Amino acid sequence: MPVPKRRHSRARRDKRRSHHRLKRPAGSICANCGVMILPHRVCPECGHYKGREVVEVDEE
Repeated sequence: MPVPKRRHSRARRDKRRSHHRLKRPAGSICANCGVMILPHRVCPECGHYKGREVVEVDEE
């Protein structure tokens, strides 16, 4: 089996790992209140989904 003859530098190692970062979750804007929410989920601020109220949210 082939074995590396020389040690790889940190820069070369890190270039290879440059795509291993975490990605930010996709966000969409609530049509009712304008808050950023995860797509295909009820808005936690106003309780609306697809233009109608699905969950009643307590006002504090």
